[in-house]
Amino acid sequence: MFGFEGMTLPPELLAPARLWSRAAVLASPSPVPREPGVYAWYFRDIPPGVPTADCRRCGELTLLYIGIAPKAPPKNGARPSSQRLVDRVRYHYRGNAEGSTLRLTLGCLLSETLGIELRRVGSGKRMTFADGEGALSGWMADNAFVTWVVDPAPWVLEEELITGLSLPLNLDMNRGHAFGAALRDVRRRAKGTARELPVVGSE
Repeated sequence: MFGFEGMTLPPELLAPARLWSRAAVLASPSPVPREPGVYAWYFRDIPPGVPTADCRRCGELTLLYIGIAPKAPPKNGARPSSQRLVDRVRYHYRGNAEGSTLRLTLGCLLSETLGIELRRVGSGKRMTFADGEGALSGWMADNAFVTWVVDPAPWVLEEELITGLSLPLNLDMNRGHAFGAALRDVRRRAKGTARELPVVGSE
């Protein structure tokens, strides 16, 4: 089902010599480059319901998600993103679900496991796991590990990877994946419930 048909892709992502932990990434100075590129997330424990039969593995860890920094330049001439690998990778580890689609996905899938739920926060326009973001960060510290490769146009490699790999936690450009509909439904239901609940103050 998945394959690259002879394309050569970075071993740093698919057969990494090292995977970095939350503690390592958030250290000062961080090992994550201040350059554009692609990052890949490997997991020890798998969130409930996520299929892994066709996924790449590195030892006991399973590749479930890839991302890039920055995004592709806007086609409408707007100012391109200035984010780099270090910005995005560190944010996924310590930010919140409003600014990290990976944290949103993981939190929705782990809601019952961690006892957390998506909520509207602050003015009510933002959605995070509120006080549960700490529990999610703790789960990622134990189970989520990352590697990366520097690339001046990471959106090109991103498309190749999503097309060629089984990446069940990726949604963009991944509509052919069998888990996509279920994941979208989990996220949609979590957001629907959040809209019905009172706004909480913590972000």
